[in-house]
Amino acid sequence: FFFFAQVRVFSFHKRAAMGISRDSMHKRRATGGKRKLMMKKRKYNMGRQPANTKLGEKRVHVVRCMGGNLKFRAMRLDGGNFSWGSEVVTRKTRVLDVVYNASNNELVRTKTLVKGCIVQVDATPFKQWYETHYGVDIQKRRGGKSEVNSTSLEGKSGSVQRKVEARRKDRVLDPVLAEALASGRLLAAISSRPGQSGRADGYILEGAELQFYLKKLSLKKQKKA
Repeated sequence: FFFFAQVRVFSFHKRAAMGISRDSMHKRRATGGKRKLMMKKRKYNMGRQPANTKLGEKRVHVVRCMGGNLKFRAMRLDGGNFSWGSEVVTRKTRVLDVVYNASNNELVRTKTLVKGCIVQVDATPFKQWYETHYGVDIQKRRGGKSEVNSTSLEGKSGSVQRKVEARRKDRVLDPVLAEALASGRLLAAISSRPGQSGRADGYILEGAELQFYLKKLSLKKQKKA
């Protein structure tokens, strides 16, 4: 009797351990009718636990997948490559904070990095490039406003001076972006999938998209207050 009781408990625990499946066999038809299961679960329908990539010192696990392919499951990341679209320049920079996620506020609280989340990144690499490329100096003034002044080109060669002056003629910098560069923090969106590629790459927010997310963040602050 004791032996059978042990077997029953063991088999119960075995049944309770459910796997993650990505199949659609268990779902009802569009009409609402139940489907007859023609086969059991297959390994090619298998799913895995979500990565839930956090903000922290870089740590990536390699996962062997179907066909011998590899996925790079980022457990923690602290930086990535971010592109400034209007200036056509990309720099590697630190991710400082997760500030907004349209799907779930819990992902903001736990600083989880997923595709589409809005983060604050270090503006220093972009500021240094912009100042060198256009020969300007971006400074923060009182009241949080920024000021962009042209710097002297003395000591530069004639060809470099002509290049920089030509660039200055067409230079346009959004005041909101200028303030962000001066403060040292830029808003960016992650466009890679950290749990699949092991990277947190994205692009700097600007224009209408930047205004949209600034409005969302200000509303969030008002609700907290």
